[in-house]
Amino acid sequence: MALRHAVLAALLDGEYSGYQLAKIFDLSVSNFWHAVPQQLYSELAKLETEGLISGRQIIQHDRPNKRVYTVTPAGIDELERFAAVPAKPGIIRENLLVMVQAVDHISAPAVITQLESRALVAAAKVELFERTLQHLRGDLDEEEYLRNASPVGPYLTCLRGRRFEQENYEWFTSTARLLRMRAGIQAEGETSA
Repeated sequence: MALRHAVLAALLDGEYSGYQLAKIFDLSVSNFWHAVPQQLYSELAKLETEGLISGRQIIQHDRPNKRVYTVTPAGIDELERFAAVPAKPGIIRENLLVMVQAVDHISAPAVITQLESRALVAAAKVELFERTLQHLRGDLDEEEYLRNASPVGPYLTCLRGRRFEQENYEWFTSTARLLRMRAGIQAEGETSA
């Protein structure tokens, strides 16, 4: 997948500035595609030049003017072409897995510290996804939302993000616990029995 398709998909729900698009990426798209604001602004310029999005200037009197973007019919056609191409399976490229792979030959406490730190990050992301899902579905329960409400695409990708981070949290914590046990290292606040 190219960044262009992630940007086009994010713009489907409305008219957004580059700043707003960066916030959308931070809150929802980041669970499946990462981009820094500079990449987004560059991609917006390319997409507009190619006619896949259109931009318009909004004059603001108390702040700098801003440019907002929407997807054009050509952009929808590009997403249709993209959706017709078989998706490649994702791959894991994770520095922490390299550390765990080498843990028999390097300092276990350093790896355990990294695992526990990442578990905290994963737990925070799970909470963020929970809040986002609740915001999307409002007063509906999940089953009702999934059966009848819109937009379903962002909800489904958020569900995947939550599951991914929950699995990360569980793996980080169980792996840290196992390595602590094997190394005879107690966690902070733990007492030996």
